[in-house]
Amino acid sequence: MRILIYSYNYHPEPIGIAPLMTELAEGLVARGHEVRVITGMPNYPQRRIYDDYRGKWYITEERNGVIVQRSYVWIRPKPGLIARMLLDGSFVVSSLVQALRGWRPDVILLTIPPLPVCVPAALLGAIYSCPLVLNLQDIIPEAAVHVGLITNKKAIKVFEALEKFAYRTAHTISVIADGFTENLIGKGIAADKITCIPNWVDVNFIRPLSKTDNAFRRANQLEGKFIALYSGNIALTQGLETVIEAATHLRHIPEIVFVIVGEEKALKQLEEYCQTCNATNVKLLPFQPREKLPEMLAAADVGLIVQKKNVIGFNMPSKTQVILASGRAIVASVPLTGTAARAVTQSRGGVVVPPEEPKALADAVLDLYQNPDKAETLGQQGRQYAMEHYAFEQALNRYEALFSSITGKPKGTTASKAMGSEPSVVDV
Repeated sequence: MRILIYSYNYHPEPIGIAPLMTELAEGLVARGHEVRVITGMPNYPQRRIYDDYRGKWYITEERNGVIVQRSYVWIRPKPGLIARMLLDGSFVVSSLVQALRGWRPDVILLTIPPLPVCVPAALLGAIYSCPLVLNLQDIIPEAAVHVGLITNKKAIKVFEALEKFAYRTAHTISVIADGFTENLIGKGIAADKITCIPNWVDVNFIRPLSKTDNAFRRANQLEGKFIALYSGNIALTQGLETVIEAATHLRHIPEIVFVIVGEEKALKQLEEYCQTCNATNVKLLPFQPREKLPEMLAAADVGLIVQKKNVIGFNMPSKTQVILASGRAIVASVPLTGTAARAVTQSRGGVVVPPEEPKALADAVLDLYQNPDKAETLGQQGRQYAMEHYAFEQALNRYEALFSSITGKPKGTTASKAMGSEPSVVDV
């Protein structure tokens, strides 16, 4: 098959949907399919175009057999509503130009958010007479309205119209959790139009490693400590102030350290809050290179998942699968009836506490510190669950089967092509 993946985020961006779409594209190529990826100039999470891509309108690369077609995006470090709309608008226009440069696809896979990209993707589907699969990572505008990211009534109406358009023009909607399915059916979307394919993790890459012989611990003077680790996006929906406040409840135990790994600008704001709270047992560290991710996760005794109370219930942090695969116990401070809580509970890989309750979070971490056998058991159960339910090969099989059933084209083979790791680049 010839598969066009429309994803605003892609390699070398280190977190979020980018690693997932990169793995999916390269996995499909390894099975003999042709894949083009339409994406923006890399800028996440710093919201600043990476140095190697700055000043370019278009760049076409080939990386591990995937044709990656990048286009200009108008980006600002802290976008408000207008800036966000200009960002999305710039990608809508510029990406369409790139998408029309290349072979005709048999199927288009579009990741959302951002929602406005449904317009050029639908147009491409009409031009190429090929089906469009909508990969829903979040439900916009509902989730954004719920946490206060969108408050303008006219903007909300525009996004609601775009949402309806996206669902109507898609041949199939792939969702990452059952909570999404329930939400869409409640909006009148036919159940047979929806398929649930959870986000995945490469269980061969992310795997249990030694805590005692660990370079991350050595490099950051954390040897002999009990580490509660949060790594990932630091934004409005997380509320990491809860983690810092929880840490203050455990200052009397010098062995316990809370480690937060994230984007450096966001860490500066948290540093001020640490000083205000006198959270001396919190260590703030910048993102690690992706190749060091398994060792960083293995350095933890506990992996943290944190959401605010007002995060809508179907939200599913992708770090859930990653922590489970690392073989570390989870403490999830998330809405108790939400998708994230359900996933942690079903995995038997961690414990769930109410969101924005620092004392409850601290008590859960303390319990695992005092009961290391319990932490070890939770980690083992989580790892087993990840291998059974979130392994990349399973997701790849399901996406390939979905595309094959829609297009009538045969599935590929599992034999990998010989692929170099260095990309070839054409830039404009």
